[in-house]
Amino acid sequence: MHTWLYIPGQTTPYNEMAPKPELIDITKFISVQIILILAYSSIILLGVVGNALVIYVVIKFKTMRTVTNYFIVNLAMSDLMVNTLCLPFTLVYTLLDEWKFGIVLCHLVTYAQGLAVQVSTVTLMVIALDRHRCIVYHLESKISTKICFMIIGITWACSAALASPLAIFKEYSLIVISPDFKIQVCAEKWPGGQLNYSTIYSISMLLIQYILPLAIISYAYIRIWTKLKNHVSPGGGNDHYHQRRRKTTKMLVTVVVVFAVCWLPFHAFQLASDIDSKVLDLNEYKLIYTIFHVIAMCSTFANPILYGWMNNNYRTAFLTAFKCEQRMDSIHPEVSVAFQAKKKQLQVKEVNGPNCNYATSCTHATNV
Repeated sequence: MHTWLYIPGQTTPYNEMAPKPELIDITKFISVQIILILAYSSIILLGVVGNALVIYVVIKFKTMRTVTNYFIVNLAMSDLMVNTLCLPFTLVYTLLDEWKFGIVLCHLVTYAQGLAVQVSTVTLMVIALDRHRCIVYHLESKISTKICFMIIGITWACSAALASPLAIFKEYSLIVISPDFKIQVCAEKWPGGQLNYSTIYSISMLLIQYILPLAIISYAYIRIWTKLKNHVSPGGGNDHYHQRRRKTTKMLVTVVVVFAVCWLPFHAFQLASDIDSKVLDLNEYKLIYTIFHVIAMCSTFANPILYGWMNNNYRTAFLTAFKCEQRMDSIHPEVSVAFQAKKKQLQVKEVNGPNCNYATSCTHATNV
C-alpha cells in the first residue's frame, strides 16, 4: 500500500481518482443513490436466484444433462460470480467514492468481472460453433461429457490468463487530501513509458471479448438459420426434431443478442474514454459510466428469464423445482421433450431399420 499527497493543481499518480472541486458528482445526490441501490440490488437478487436455479435443474434432472445445457450452466456460473463477487463491492465503491475492502479485493473484484465476461463470450461462441457443425453439416455430436468439461476447463484457464492484467496492474493506495482527510483508492497502475498500455489492453480486450466472438457467432447462426429455413422434411415424423432445433436456435440467438446489446454502450463508452481523455473530465462521467455498467450487468440475470420464456424443458424444470417435485413428469403428463424425442427416434428406427436420415441426427447435441 502506498500513500500519496494530493496537492491541488499538481499532477499525482492518482490525480484522476482524486476529488475535483469544480466537478459536480451527480451520484452523490440522495435520489440518484436510491435508484442505484435499487437497480444493483434487483440485478443481484434476480441474478443469484435465476442462475442458481439454472445450475440446480441441470444437476437435479437427468433429462436436462446434455452438452448444450452443460455449456449453459457454465454461462450461469460466470454470471453468478459477477452477481456475488463484483456487484456488491462495485455498488459500495460507487456510493462512497472510496475503496473500503482492502488490498486483496482491490485486485480480485475487477479481475473477476473481466474473467466472467471472457468466459461468457467464449462459451457463447463454443455453443454456436457446436450447433453449426451439427446442423449445417448434419453430423452426429461427437462432444462427450468428458470433452465438454475439458472445453469448459480450457475456457476458464484461457480467460483467466487474458484477464490477469486487471489483477496485476492494480494498486491499492492512500491519498492524503489534507491532514484530516484521507481516502483509500483502488486504481489501475500500468507501466510508464511511451506506450499507453492501458489503452492497448482495453482495445485488445474489446476485440477479443466482444467484436471477434460476436462476428464468429453471427456467422455461425446466420448459416444455421439459413439451413433450418430451407429445410424440407422428407416425412411428417421428422418435423418434430426440425421444430425443436429451430426453437432452441432462436432462444440461443436471443441470448447472444441480449448479451451484445447490454454490453454495447459500456464498451463504446470505454473506447471513447481511451481514445479521447477529455471524456474523463465530463461532469457526468461517473454517472454515465455507472448507468452503462448497470445496463451491462442486466445480462447477468436475463438468461434464466429467456430460458424459462422460450424453452419448454427449462420452463417445466423451473416449475418442478419450485414445487419441490423429484421428477419433471410429476407436474406434466409429458416428460421432457428431449426424452420424448429420443423415444420417438428409437420407434422410427425399429420400423425403418438402423439407417435414418439426417433429420433425426444431433438430437443429443441440440436438445435443451
